[in-house]
Amino acid sequence: MNWDDSSKGTPGGGLPPTDATEGPDRLVAGSADGEDQAVEAALRPKSLDEFVGQERVREQLDLVLKAALARGATADHVLLSGAPGLGKTTLSMIIAAEMGAPIRITSGPAIQHAGDLAAILSSLQEGEVLFLDEIHRMSRPAEEMLYMAMEDFRVDVIVGKGPGATAIPLELPPFTLVGATTRAGLLPPPLRDRFGFTAQMEFYEPVELERVIHRSAHLLDLEIDAEGAAEIAGRSRGTPRIANRLLRRVRDYAQVKAEGYINRDIASAALQVYEVDERGLDRLDRAVLGALLKLFGGGPVGLSTLAVAVGEERETVEEVAEPFLVREGLLARTPRGRVATPAAWAHLGLAPPPRSPGASGQPGLFGA
Repeated sequence: MNWDDSSKGTPGGGLPPTDATEGPDRLVAGSADGEDQAVEAALRPKSLDEFVGQERVREQLDLVLKAALARGATADHVLLSGAPGLGKTTLSMIIAAEMGAPIRITSGPAIQHAGDLAAILSSLQEGEVLFLDEIHRMSRPAEEMLYMAMEDFRVDVIVGKGPGATAIPLELPPFTLVGATTRAGLLPPPLRDRFGFTAQMEFYEPVELERVIHRSAHLLDLEIDAEGAAEIAGRSRGTPRIANRLLRRVRDYAQVKAEGYINRDIASAALQVYEVDERGLDRLDRAVLGALLKLFGGGPVGLSTLAVAVGEERETVEEVAEPFLVREGLLARTPRGRVATPAAWAHLGLAPPPRSPGASGQPGLFGA
């Protein structure tokens, strides 16, 4: 129910103003993903009341928005940080909906020059919400222009080059910037400090994901019992986007194999077909653990060597597989390389060799 995707922008990185309740996804004729995009857009909550989870963030954000409405002012700039799939894009759209304002969607990588940002800012309407995804990846010149725009609602457009260059001040209507980032530590302090409200999105508890799944199943007109929802929730890595994706795949299996009804056995069988195990590990996760345990005795082993062993790029292993494996306590990053924990050996049903980091009676990960 709550998840966010990379938006598709026009040249210059922006989308034309849209109604605040519309999703950023646009169906493309002939696209194999068109149906899934339509489903994702339909499942997005349209208000804070519909948004499941993130109770602390929802309460704080509700106060910010209601206070701004009471003053008749635009809301303060908002920074949302957290892992992918936790609902940052969805919350940005909800902010626009709650404020009764249109929303413009773009991303940091799309803004490579200050002129790109100036073009977007100069076309904003008063009170409009500008959603800037992956804000930490914006170019430095554009970032410096954003400082003045956020604080003074003004930008200086440089005309000409060299000694003859002239700065033309351009006044902007009041607007609300909603920035989203998966790596808040990469944001420079001057930019981070200009946000009036910052929120750290947390991973979801299984009971919250069960509520997400039940709501999505209702919207998709699916029959699912409590145990079926719990089975999917337990394999969703604490992420609503993954929960909804797994629900759609279980739906496909149930429609073909079980007349559309989803219970624990059906959900388990479906996810086995799609290679998602009981802890949420997929094929890549198990390949990384398998190579670490079987080829390198549990480590330590370098990241590049491990990536070669599983036939993937170094970045794929580091950014896709490792964060979840570390969070689950199955893998540890050490100065000497990647090391499997005793839980990893147990999960794959293997016995650690006598001198492995997880072997009984040998020094542990921290020299214990």
